[in-house]
Amino acid sequence: MTATVEAPPATKRRRGPARRTLTPWMMLAPGIVLFTLFMAAPILYTLVLSFQKEVVRGLGLGSGAKSRTFAGLENYVATLTDPEFLASVGRVLVYGLILVPTMLGLALLFALLLDARRTGAKGFSRVSIFLPYAVPAVISSLLWGFLYLPAVSPFYWIFEQLGWDDVPSLLSPGLVIFAIANIGLWGGVGFNMIVMYTSLKAVPTEIYEAARIDGASEVQIAWRIKVPIIMPALIMTALFSMIATLQVFAEPMTLRPLTNSLSTTWSPLMYVYRDAFTRDDIYSAAATSVIIAVATFAVSFFFLRVVQRRAFGQED
Repeated sequence: MTATVEAPPATKRRRGPARRTLTPWMMLAPGIVLFTLFMAAPILYTLVLSFQKEVVRGLGLGSGAKSRTFAGLENYVATLTDPEFLASVGRVLVYGLILVPTMLGLALLFALLLDARRTGAKGFSRVSIFLPYAVPAVISSLLWGFLYLPAVSPFYWIFEQLGWDDVPSLLSPGLVIFAIANIGLWGGVGFNMIVMYTSLKAVPTEIYEAARIDGASEVQIAWRIKVPIIMPALIMTALFSMIATLQVFAEPMTLRPLTNSLSTTWSPLMYVYRDAFTRDDIYSAAATSVIIAVATFAVSFFFLRVVQRRAFGQED
């Protein structure tokens, strides 16, 4: 009779921790590889390009006529001192001041109305408000762009029938920023409303019932209980809206063929696009991209530092 020899318990114990350590890394490996190839590597390459420039010798013909050289901070200085870039930053700031408060205010209003007890058809209303967010920005910009054109817009036809012949076009230089903000408003209210409404649905109803027993009205409950409770959601949507504002591109780029009021550098990202694909200056475009990324991070960090105590209950 042959006896079966088993591995010593100590050997099994030695193999166990090694497998437990290796398994998480094996599961994380695909994500790490994808992040490295499609996020980290392009960011590092952009950073390297931002410190370089192209030197042309002679007429720029031949294999050795063009070469890269280290430029230091030259590309950054050129961007930060360019009046067109500074003007694009100013336009985006005004655009954000118009869009972000209006969008968050409407989103909060709709979320509170949907969460009210006497509101009917909540499912239909929720889908109707959220649906514009599902439309791609390019498609919505095209749709609104044709509605803005007096020659094809049904609104301007109605104005003509009413005798209002002097209604200015929203694509005129003084109003085009409102036209772009309207497109962002139309698409962004639904997303922010869903975030706020979801936060409201997570609040126990016993809190509201106790307030009603104490004699609080629905308006008082909304302003003094619901809004403070969902403050973290308000902070998150405000942060996302600010980041999206700094990165506005699709709306003005799509409307540009329809009007002469939009330049090729209307927004900072359009400035990057012009340098990269019109002027073929990828080095300046890389430097501007880094500046926009750093500015976005700085704005986000400063905003969170200001509101973190109220939003997340952190002490300084």
